[in-house]
Amino acid sequence: MLKKTVVTKKKPLPPKKEGEIDPRLWELLLSAPKKDYEKICFDFGVTDFRWMLKRLKQLKKEREDEQAKVVEKVENVQQIEMKPNGRAEFSMDMKLRDSNSKIDLYKDGTQVPYDDNENSKHSLMQTGIKYVFSIKDPQPEDAGFYQVDVEDTNVLSTDFQVPSVDFVAEIKSVTVVEGEDAVFKCVLSSSLNRISWSKGNSSIEHGEKYEISVSEDKLNHTLRVKDCEMDDQGIIYAIAGLRLSNASLIVEERGVQFVSGLSDTLANVGQQAELSCKLSSETAEGRWYKNGKLLTNEDGVRIIKDGACHRLIIDCCQKDDAAVYRFEAEGRKSEAILTIQDPPNIDPDLLGKFTKPVVIKAGESAEWKLPFLGGAPMNIHWYKNDDELVPGLNVKIDTSNTGSHLRLTKCQRKDGGEIKIKIKNEFGTIEAVSELIVLGYPGSPTAPKVVSAFKDCINLSWCPPCDTGGSKIVGYNLEKNKKGTNYWSLVNQQGPITDTKYAVKDVFEGAAYEFRVSAINLSGAGDPSLPSDTVIARNPMKPPGKVIDLKLTSSNYTSLSLAWAKPKEVKGVEDEAQGYYVEVRPIESLEWTRCNAIPITPTSYTVLGLKTMAAYWVRVIATNYGGDGYPCSFDNYIIAMPPPVKPKFKDRNMKTFVLVKCGNTVRLNITFEASPLPEVSWLKDSVPISKHATITNSDKGSQLLIPTSEHSDTGIYTIIVKNIVGQESVSIEVRVTDDPRPPGPVEMDEKIPGTVTLSWIPSSDEKRDDRLHYMVSKRDSFKQTWRIVADNLFNNKFTVINLFPGREYTFRVFAKNDMGVSPPSESAVFGSKKEKEKFNVYIPEHKTIDLESPPSFIVPLKMRTSPKGYECYMSCAVKGNPTPRVTWYRNNISLNTNTNYHITNVCGVCSLLILRVGPTDNVEYKVVIENKHGAAESSMMLNVRE
Repeated sequence: MLKKTVVTKKKPLPPKKEGEIDPRLWELLLSAPKKDYEKICFDFGVTDFRWMLKRLKQLKKEREDEQAKVVEKVENVQQIEMKPNGRAEFSMDMKLRDSNSKIDLYKDGTQVPYDDNENSKHSLMQTGIKYVFSIKDPQPEDAGFYQVDVEDTNVLSTDFQVPSVDFVAEIKSVTVVEGEDAVFKCVLSSSLNRISWSKGNSSIEHGEKYEISVSEDKLNHTLRVKDCEMDDQGIIYAIAGLRLSNASLIVEERGVQFVSGLSDTLANVGQQAELSCKLSSETAEGRWYKNGKLLTNEDGVRIIKDGACHRLIIDCCQKDDAAVYRFEAEGRKSEAILTIQDPPNIDPDLLGKFTKPVVIKAGESAEWKLPFLGGAPMNIHWYKNDDELVPGLNVKIDTSNTGSHLRLTKCQRKDGGEIKIKIKNEFGTIEAVSELIVLGYPGSPTAPKVVSAFKDCINLSWCPPCDTGGSKIVGYNLEKNKKGTNYWSLVNQQGPITDTKYAVKDVFEGAAYEFRVSAINLSGAGDPSLPSDTVIARNPMKPPGKVIDLKLTSSNYTSLSLAWAKPKEVKGVEDEAQGYYVEVRPIESLEWTRCNAIPITPTSYTVLGLKTMAAYWVRVIATNYGGDGYPCSFDNYIIAMPPPVKPKFKDRNMKTFVLVKCGNTVRLNITFEASPLPEVSWLKDSVPISKHATITNSDKGSQLLIPTSEHSDTGIYTIIVKNIVGQESVSIEVRVTDDPRPPGPVEMDEKIPGTVTLSWIPSSDEKRDDRLHYMVSKRDSFKQTWRIVADNLFNNKFTVINLFPGREYTFRVFAKNDMGVSPPSESAVFGSKKEKEKFNVYIPEHKTIDLESPPSFIVPLKMRTSPKGYECYMSCAVKGNPTPRVTWYRNNISLNTNTNYHITNVCGVCSLLILRVGPTDNVEYKVVIENKHGAAESSMMLNVRE
């Protein structure tokens, strides 16, 4: 390594800003392993660094990308610290991409010269990929922020701090016994967050072996070495700043100890027993005691010493060997209890004889005898197939202290099975198992199966019975029955049939037969089997031909109904069909599925369980005893659907005009029929329906629902129903309106005697309701009744004629629409004087009562608390004339068109229902009411309780 001679400056780190993290801390964390994060942050006064990890991860990735250009890896970084040899060192494992790369050392941004001579002030020692930088005889002026760069890329940063501190009380040597803790304490002259501890040249870290603690005033520092062993001996160093303090740790061995003591032992009479223990010393001697009496090899025991292991062996235990045994060595003792048991025991030869099966014939007796040994009292139980046997009419049991005898009389086939004896005393349990085989008649074979049939021979086969009766099957008896008779005759007159197949030749052509078979063993013939299928003695048939005139008679979304005619019979080529199979295959599959497992005789069939609108290939196969004929299928696949029907609307009295009051629900129900299922679409004024309308379709109709209507919902609604056959559409005019507002003041103009022209300011609803018109009525002073003089006026002027002189007239103008009539707008009194004698009539003044009022709350909203998952109902009562329009808001967002909330307004009682309250419903709800005279609002908070 060449000595550096040119001193250069490194780009300085940015200065620390108020409230921000010191840039040096980021540099140190980028170089340090994760285990050192907490220690480094603590030195900079940062106690919670978790929030820094995300940015640190990003910075580390960027730094690793830069380093990858010059080094292959950097790991095992050790921060700078004082060593017991008086040098300050930091190190790392680094593999360079180019072994000739330049390595620079900087202190506080200024390059520091170094070489590979350990006697130099600054040196770099390299061993393989291990790099160790050291400072010889460090002084306070050597403190600073050190960085190592490879080709101007930083690979390590470390902060060398030299606090001004000294030892007030140094650590002292400690002597402990193995297994004890050793404690080293020192006191500093000034507070220090932490000091370095080491054993020899190895640093000591806090963990399971070592416990490092610091007092609250940071002056007292303690190292505890836990559970000391001989390997823990050595020199312990405490390093504070540039000061070192060392002391010895001496670990002394304990005296003889029991590594493992004696354990209580169980042994059976006649078996070997062993007691053992292990000492900590192989040279220590010991003695064995039985109930306090010293034991030797002459006492019928064997005493063995194998290094640190000591054993006492009793080869053949007797009951008097039960005692308390003790082992002593150099004042140490260990005791254990030897317990001698006498469990039940059976001689192996006698047990072998007992386990052999006992074979008898039905009606005979069976018996078992078994001697045994063991400590009394004994409990003896006999079992057959796990059911306990008790003395009875056919069960005899004799038991003594040395044996037991079981006798079963008049045994039957059902009595066969496992025979078990269970012998138990206080020391254990033993079992012995035998088997009882009762020979009897065999069970029934399977029903004979017809292999083939001819006019002079029928070939049969069958399977042996499951129950052989306990002995070998020696043959079979075969019987036949001619259909129409009740007589079964033996077929094998020459003797039992030894095989499980037979050719019956004693048959008549054209006759129908049934056959049955019975098994024979050493006890005789058992019960016969079930009869075989009926078979006709005739030569094999030819398979039938194809069915004729296959057609589809009806269909729906889940089934198809088929019909066909029998295939023609061609002698010697195609015989008569005796049944039919129906098979289907989905169009996307290659496998046919048989709908009926057994052939059907009718020439029609309904296939069930189909998928709606799925396509299937369908075929029918005729069959007889000779086999299956060729399938007959449709030329095209069939779709599971009713016959095609062009869409048509079923409601003959369907309304084409619907009037809805603003705020009420618009509900249009259209019924139709169509096959296959049609596509349904709705349009409003020839454009798609907006999202606030809910459309529900079914196979029989469609519904359009607008929960809370508005004036903008007025229009022509068209439903289009379309399928592969055709399409139909129908239009319905929906008019959303309110009660009309009255026209403005009425003015009168008399240009011609006997007539008056009325004019008025249009109603404010006229601009948005093209069907709004006006009605005019009059009342004269003579009749005092109101009479309509004009209706359906679509302008704002009307001339009233035929007015009589001398009478006074009053006129009213009403606004009308599809919803009804508005309050009137009344004119002043109009009259013409008639020249005649004076006649005074007192007419009471007609006073009109104005009932209109601005909206207000009779009962406002109230705060509510609702459990999570339950429904919540909130309401208020309002008044106003005209009836105010009510709008609900959730966090200032209108809910009137939201179908997730149920909103009603009945006689001024306004309510909102939330079907299932969740955490997101814990917000403000508000009701706003308004009419032409003003507006009002009421709000509340909904609290959702968990």
